[in-house]
Amino acid sequence: MRRLKYIIISILICNGVYGQVPDSSRISLGYPVYSQYLQNGLMINPAYAGSREALSAFLSYRMQWMGTSGAPVMQTVSLHSPLKNDKVALGLKARFMQYGVTKSTSIYGIYAYHIRVGKGKLSFGLQAGADLSNTDYTNLDLIDEGDQIFITRDKPYTLPNVGAGVYYFSDRIFAGVAVPSFLSYRRTDQGAPQAYHSFDRYDFVFSAGGLITLSPVFKFKPSVLVDYSLENTEKLNQLDINGNFIIADIVWIGGSWRTSEQVVVGILQILPTPQLMIGFSYDYPVGRMNNFSKGSTEIILRYEFGSKVSAANPRYF
Repeated sequence: MRRLKYIIISILICNGVYGQVPDSSRISLGYPVYSQYLQNGLMINPAYAGSREALSAFLSYRMQWMGTSGAPVMQTVSLHSPLKNDKVALGLKARFMQYGVTKSTSIYGIYAYHIRVGKGKLSFGLQAGADLSNTDYTNLDLIDEGDQIFITRDKPYTLPNVGAGVYYFSDRIFAGVAVPSFLSYRRTDQGAPQAYHSFDRYDFVFSAGGLITLSPVFKFKPSVLVDYSLENTEKLNQLDINGNFIIADIVWIGGSWRTSEQVVVGILQILPTPQLMIGFSYDYPVGRMNNFSKGSTEIILRYEFGSKVSAANPRYF
């Protein structure tokens, strides 16, 4: 029974968290789903590095599909800042995730270069690092203890990769597009990962939004995120339509509609000080996952060092 549960979870993860994988030998590298990515764009676009114009530290903890045995639990941490010349920015991000009997870690270093364009800045970003994964099948109750599929694949592996992105931001609008991974991986007959490059395997992650000032104390921030794969042109991997109301630059209340998963997301974020943000989100599934899950929750904490972030000069992107 435990074997069946973990197999089901693995199938759901491959089709829900990472996107569709038509080739069974392929190792998927798509990024997992986040609900509060607008407060940490570094997780979806390396060109976001330095855009906060301060040293920005971010932590998050996410429980996916609560109530489902073996569902993903994920922690992320990131740090990024512009350098003294204000054109170059550096960043570092890491993700730690466990689902079923698999533990994975992703660590990437980031470089971004900014140029002034009109009232905003255009940033070009690169990231390089690796995804590390380890699956321990000894925790499964196998019907056939000598099953070669589980024996040959019970090995840790490291997958180096690079990605890139472009991001424009100003006081009123932002827009960016990124390719998180240039390399793809598939398993050989011996179960070992093998790198290859194919333009058809690229995932393009596009995000854009703006700020509408309704009054001195009331603002609205609409945005959208699109994840499009050249491999699967019939439908989008992910489409989020977002809206956040900002009250007195202290309370952010908003929500999202994730069409690809049929999920409604509620978000509450509070800034006790201009440098500190605390956020909570809850994803409620209204589609097929409603029968199996109690939803997903995500908690974030962001702190920004530096005098550029102040009550007189808040940053919304």
